[in-house]
Amino acid sequence: MHLGTGNYHPRTARIYTDFSLLTTNPKITDEVAIVFNTLTGLASFPGLEKLLVAPFDLKKRIIEMIERERDHAASGKSGLMIVKLNSLVDQEIIEKLYEASCAGVKIDLIVRGICCLRPRIANLSENIRVISIVGRFLEHSRIYYFENAGNPEVFLASADWMPRNFIRRVEIAFPIEDATLRDEIINEVLPRFLNDHIKARELQSDGTYVRLKPEEGAPRSQAQLHFRERSRGQARKLEESQTAPMVKLTPIIVARKETP
Repeated sequence: MHLGTGNYHPRTARIYTDFSLLTTNPKITDEVAIVFNTLTGLASFPGLEKLLVAPFDLKKRIIEMIERERDHAASGKSGLMIVKLNSLVDQEIIEKLYEASCAGVKIDLIVRGICCLRPRIANLSENIRVISIVGRFLEHSRIYYFENAGNPEVFLASADWMPRNFIRRVEIAFPIEDATLRDEIINEVLPRFLNDHIKARELQSDGTYVRLKPEEGAPRSQAQLHFRERSRGQARKLEESQTAPMVKLTPIIVARKETP
């Protein structure tokens, strides 16, 4: 099964950045089959364990996870969310993020486009940071990360947090359960975006954006450049492995004369 955050479109693939997953996990593949059966009218939506699906339960389950982080923080545990989107517009979701911030949850939002949330307002959103990265490539992937009191959950998704995505479209968010892939997203991918000081702009409480600059003497960090060069390096290694000369092994046959 192939699940992705973008489209099967050859033109936009050249300028959009997306994430995707190839999996044979039977729980996920079975649930995808259920989604298609629901869309074709062969079955009603029964509710799923792994996949979050709009317009059925995506928004409801996102709210539940935000409330879970809020409750963890309110009980003295650590609360952390990192969310990467194109747009953040839905009023109910924004109000839940404000609640979580007031409870002490640290929230980092990477929102490329429209953001109707106002960060860094005392006693409302002082624990929320919003940045936007606009570079050579269009940031199209959506990532939802919830710390969940030391049991982290990561979802990749096609959906922005907007009413149209929650209500008027079919969207899926799917979990990344493989520990290696999940750790790479948490420890490598998301920090690269959050620490971008070349293309990133930070949203202020008055709605303006301020372009971030690296501290004097600090290395220049640009997320898109890093991932581009990393992908090129992986492509070169793959190409070299495929074009490497084949070594022909010639078997050596030893003949032994039998003594009469």
